[in-house]
Amino acid sequence: MKILIVKLSSIGDIVHTLPVLAAIRANLPNAQIGWAVERRSAEILRGNSLIDNLIEINTRSLRGKLIEEILPETSRQWREFRRFEFDVALDFQGLLKSATIAKFSRAKRRYGFSSRNLREPSSRFLLDETVEVELKTHIIRKNLELAAKALKISVPDKDYEFPIYTDKSHRIEAEKIIAEAGENFAILNPAGGWVTKLWHAGKFGELADRLWEKNNLVSIVTTAPNEGELAEEVRRNSKSGVIFLAQPSLKGFYELAKRAKIYVGGDTGPTHLAIAAGAPTIGIFGPTEWQRNGSPNPQDICVERTDIACRIDCHRRTCGNWICMDITPETVFNAVQKRLGKI
Repeated sequence: MKILIVKLSSIGDIVHTLPVLAAIRANLPNAQIGWAVERRSAEILRGNSLIDNLIEINTRSLRGKLIEEILPETSRQWREFRRFEFDVALDFQGLLKSATIAKFSRAKRRYGFSSRNLREPSSRFLLDETVEVELKTHIIRKNLELAAKALKISVPDKDYEFPIYTDKSHRIEAEKIIAEAGENFAILNPAGGWVTKLWHAGKFGELADRLWEKNNLVSIVTTAPNEGELAEEVRRNSKSGVIFLAQPSLKGFYELAKRAKIYVGGDTGPTHLAIAAGAPTIGIFGPTEWQRNGSPNPQDICVERTDIACRIDCHRRTCGNWICMDITPETVFNAVQKRLGKI
């Protein structure tokens, strides 16, 4: 059987789909598995021995082009799919573009979520069959249920496997950071895809002081290259100055997270990578839900505002009443202490 997984982006969404890859391979060891992914999000999947065909596409390359420029590029990208002759395509993204990719793959059967679970319900008409799942269910569980019902396979109820393959260069990258910061470290990640997901960077600086004073933990502040100002703001707001700034690759970060005493961050890709790496995790959540996107490890902790009504079905990327992330460093530090078994 030739199976196509369609999960294009983002990093966190891809991490949430990795247990599906593990389950398919465990149940169907002889299957040929392809994965369609946006090139900008493909790093975490490269070199994965469970994937036979990693198909990297670039929908951004089509933006802003004239129709005579778009058609040749689209045709080139579609040819990459069609040469594999997939039997089944599984659309875990729920968008028009992901359903279109499943359609143009010429897979014999195309499966996705039912309309009420689709981010763009109009994509339903491009699917052959849909799977109904409970709305208030963790996204990992939803993805596994789609795979189970479409492929008639068994999937785990817990203890999910996140197959991420790294090499020596990523381990060396992590080792270099640890050699400078020391073995006793926390990872703080002040970044996030939406501004409404951000906990104030200055508060991360105050948290770093508490981690050093109370737990002797050095804070490694991890950001992407374009997020350097956030990291600097964390450092400026730390009185102790016991902070180490780092910009690791995604897989370097994954190796680093394996060694962290604690990880603190919002609903963003590195948080989900840290969870996959098994790092004890504190999630600071505002406009999105921990029960859907957070850690499947019941020991990990979500810090959130439960005293406000406006968070119900929020998902706002901008907000004129942005109070959901108004959380004190003391509150987050107390969650850290609880996760570490100190209180």
